[in-house]
Amino acid sequence: MTTPQHTLLNWTAATGPLLGRLLIAVLFIPAGLMKISGFDTTAAYMAAKGLPLVPLLLVLTILIEAGGGLLILLGWRAREAALVLFLFLIPVTVIFHGFWNLEDAARLEQQRAFMKNLAIMGGVLMVAAFGSGPFSLERTKPESL
Repeated sequence: MTTPQHTLLNWTAATGPLLGRLLIAVLFIPAGLMKISGFDTTAAYMAAKGLPLVPLLLVLTILIEAGGGLLILLGWRAREAALVLFLFLIPVTVIFHGFWNLEDAARLEQQRAFMKNLAIMGGVLMVAAFGSGPFSLERTKPESL
C-alpha cells in the first residue's frame, strides 16, 4: 500500500531536481545578463575591490553565471556547470562579502550575503554530486561510487 508520505517522497525525488535547477537558474542567468547591460558599473565595482584584469574577469563572470545557469536549467552538462559555479563562488563570496572587517549594519548585511552564498554553494554542489535528475536533457542518475 502506498502511503501519502511515500507518494510525496516519490514526487519530490522525480520533480525536486527540476525545481531545484530552476531555482538555481533564476539566480544566475539574470545576474549574468544584468552584468552585460551594467558592464561599466560592475567593472568599476570589481576594480574598487582591487581585482586585476577586470574586463577579462567580468566577461568570464558573465559566461559562468549566465552560461552555467542555462546549462543547469536545461540539465545538460549540469554537473560540470554546477562544479564551475561552486568553484567560482568561493572567491566571489570571500572577496565581495567579507563581513569580518565591517561593523554594524554593513557587517550584518554582508554576513547574510556570505551565508546565502554558502547555501547556494550547497545547492550547486548537490547538482554536481547527483546530476540533473530525470527531467533534464541528460536524465542523469547518481553514479555509484
